[in-house]
Amino acid sequence: MELKTLPYSFTVCKLPKTDNINLNTEFCFIGKTDEEISLVCKTEDTPADTIERDDGWRGFRIEGVLDFSLIGILSKLSAVLAENKIGIFAVSTYNTDYILVKEENFDRALKVLASEGYTVL
Repeated sequence: MELKTLPYSFTVCKLPKTDNINLNTEFCFIGKTDEEISLVCKTEDTPADTIERDDGWRGFRIEGVLDFSLIGILSKLSAVLAENKIGIFAVSTYNTDYILVKEENFDRALKVLASEGYTVL
């Protein structure tokens, strides 16, 4: 399985409303529930009106389009990283999954995954 690194720093944040989210940016993951509005975006695209924010994330995605019948892909990746004490923040889209890790763990995460047979691009 191929993993493509993303050349950006990401921020995970909580917002009071969606009005200031720039949907024209390259990466913008929005989660809205009855309790909160969460946003994952490139750090430079973070809205000013965040309630809380956590900077310093780097990411990679699973290359290709994943069929919904595939089971355990995210689970296997997260298990490998958890065994190596690397926490993740996962985001799933219709096509694929994205894994974010803290910047200080990024290089180590990629080495660990490569040693487990994943191809890192």
